[in-house]
Amino acid sequence: MFENTKVLVAGGSGFIGANLIERLRSLGAQVRGTLFKSPAVIQDPAVEYIWCDLTKMEDCRKAVEGMDYVFMCAANTSGAAVMRSNPLAHVTPNVLMNTQLIEAAYQAGVKKYCFISSSAAYPPTDDRPVREDEMFLDDPYDVYYAVGWMKRYAEVLCKVYSQKIKKPMPTVVIRPSNMYGPYDKFDFAVSHVTSALIRRVVERQNPMDIWGTGEDVRDLLYIDDFIDGMLLAFEKAQDYLAVNVAAGEGHSVKEVLHMLLEIDGYENADVRFDPSKPSTIPIRLVDTTYAESMGIKAKTSLRDGLQKSVEWYRKNPFVPGA
Repeated sequence: MFENTKVLVAGGSGFIGANLIERLRSLGAQVRGTLFKSPAVIQDPAVEYIWCDLTKMEDCRKAVEGMDYVFMCAANTSGAAVMRSNPLAHVTPNVLMNTQLIEAAYQAGVKKYCFISSSAAYPPTDDRPVREDEMFLDDPYDVYYAVGWMKRYAEVLCKVYSQKIKKPMPTVVIRPSNMYGPYDKFDFAVSHVTSALIRRVVERQNPMDIWGTGEDVRDLLYIDDFIDGMLLAFEKAQDYLAVNVAAGEGHSVKEVLHMLLEIDGYENADVRFDPSKPSTIPIRLVDTTYAESMGIKAKTSLRDGLQKSVEWYRKNPFVPGA
């Protein structure tokens, strides 16, 4: 599908964007990536990088010009501490970017558009995996209220452009679980739980202070499996498609940490959990039935994915993503 096509990856230096650029290049696509604050991490002379601010409409128009497909991977993101202390950091810039880039893509005649949403936008379902049709049944968890509604608004926009106007543009909404792997954010100020644990283990922190109780459960998806699922969903979408892309199983923070300590041979670590520090929600499981009906299924076990991630981080501690 992508050979000799022109594809924009908005957020080309980010975690998803960098991995997507690598994959699209291997599939023969002509790739353009947007950069904002961070330099490119995929050093490929065949990739066209442009510096732009996607909160500005003129920059959005410049980014999408001449493109066949657009993947909206750009977002202002951070960890639990920022989410609790300043929830609007996830709202204002993202609403501007999401609104303007999809309009620019539509005006430019883009053939298909992909938006990366989040399973954090779902309402609470306790320990039951959440299905796609439950997105708008209730409010998101309170800690995710601001970012969740921001994501939901962008999803509604995608549906409008693909189903509610005279000349529609097909759109794909991907709702990922917690991803990890190469080019993830390893800066403690903005990192998510898995990348933060990897860095603490590799650096042999002692004592090792872990935020929360360690009992929080997440669905952890290796980035290669996410890219596989996203591209397959993108290929299959005809007008509007919203789908979970996840591993389909949950693991506690303690379980992930113990597996990392074993994988990297860190014995007798002095681990100290701190329940007073910010965390998000106790459990989030994601239903993958619909995804599996389309052939989307994670192939990488948690142990293998963590092993690959540790090996990558040891070799690349100074790249922008790490």
